Amino acid sequence: MKSKVFCIGFHKTGTTSLELALKQLGYRVTGSFGTKDPGIAAKVHEMAYARVPRFDAFEDNPWPILYRELDQRFPGSRFILTRRPADAWIRSQVRDFASTETPMRRWIYGDDAGCPAGNEDTYIARYERHNREVLDYFKDRPDDLLIFDLPNGDGWDKLCRFLGHPVPDKPFPHANKASLSRAIKNFFKKH
Repeated sequence: MKSKVFCIGFHKTGTTSLELALKQLGYRVTGSFGTKDPGIAAKVHEMAYARVPRFDAFEDNPWPILYRELDQRFPGSRFILTRRPADAWIRSQVRDFASTETPMRRWIYGDDAGCPAGNEDTYIARYERHNREVLDYFKDRPDDLLIFDLPNGDGWDKLCRFLGHPVPDKPFPHANKASLSRAIKNFFKKH
């Protein structure tokens, strides 16, 4: 039986690319849920725990926020912290979610955080705090946490070594690159 794999980097840090890679390695992956549910804060744990038996790997919200509870509840799990520089991360947040506020974001960033545009400092502070807290939590357990940095070239070798899989003979997937997003938006503006 495969260990559960929890991707605990914030969204817009390569989580979709990691999802595609895990699927190629044979993992059943689930992503975000409850984003627009106004009661998400009260039921996120129950909803998350109900999903865990049906999947092998988990990425996007709310999984990063639940890493401590997931570690306690599912011993032997593996954790992957996807990261990117904070300035690039917040640009991506503002570009993709500028004025969008959701119950999930309020739960993660705080009730007064608002949407990313205009609240960049609040979002960056939460992002950086999360990364520090994850590193501190796993500081004595380096075999349970992989720090994965796509912008710095991390790919199959690092991921497969951590998970104990052979390296596939294909390029590592890269999803949601900014240039692709802009190209698609421009295409639809013209047509």
